[in-house]
Amino acid sequence: MKPDGPVLIALGANLPSRLGGPRETLAAALDDLAARGVRTVARSRWYRTPPWPPSDQPWYVNGVARVVTDLDPAALLAVLHAVEHDLGRARTVPNAPRPVDLDLIAHGAHVMEGNITVPHPRMQDRAFVLLPLRDVAPDWVDPRSGRPADDLIAALPSDDVAACEVMEEP
Repeated sequence: MKPDGPVLIALGANLPSRLGGPRETLAAALDDLAARGVRTVARSRWYRTPPWPPSDQPWYVNGVARVVTDLDPAALLAVLHAVEHDLGRARTVPNAPRPVDLDLIAHGAHVMEGNITVPHPRMQDRAFVLLPLRDVAPDWVDPRSGRPADDLIAALPSDDVAACEVMEEP
C-alpha cells in the first residue's frame, strides 16, 4: 500500500529516558526509525505542551515528522511500537507519563477503520498534533473530513492552541 500523500508521525514525551530528556529521546526515535527504513524528510518545531487530559504530569515535548516509507500502515505501526519499546516505553494505563510516544497520524490519503485507524481518530481535537503537523504539511487535508489543517486548528479551543509553546526550530 504505497501512500498517496504525506505519511505523518506524531512524537511526544514527558519523561526522561536512558538517553536523556524528552528532546534527546525524540531525536533518537527519529534516528531509530531511519535505521528501520522510515526516513524523516521534515520535522516540525518542538512544542512544549500541557498533558492531555489535564493532570499534574510533567508537560510534554511534541512534534510531527513527515516520513518516507514503503511500509503499509500496519507494518509502520509495528515499527513505531518497537521503537517505543526500545526507548523504554511500557504501555500501562492510557495517558500515563512516558519517555516516548509515537503515533501514526496519516498514511497518505488512506482512510482505515478497525484495529488500525488512519487518520488518527483523535488528531482533529489536539492542538499538540495539529500545530506541528501544519509545520511539516501546511497544505495537508484530512482525508476523512476533507478539512484542511488550518480549518481543524481554527475549530480548536483558543486556550488549547495558546497553551502550545514553540521550544525549538527544526
